[in-house]
Amino acid sequence: MRRDLVLLIVVFALVTAVAAALGATNFGTALTFGQIAFAGTLVWVLVKRP
Repeated sequence: MRRDLVLLIVVFALVTAVAAALGATNFGTALTFGQIAFAGTLVWVLVKRP
């Protein structure tokens, strides 16, 4: 469970940073991409659980 939580946080932070670095209009837009990636990763974590 701890590994899954760390994965979610890392994905959110990484995608937000990449979106900001690639020229997102503002930080809110970069956070939106991070949130989308977080949601996708959360679905993947929940589906792969036994």
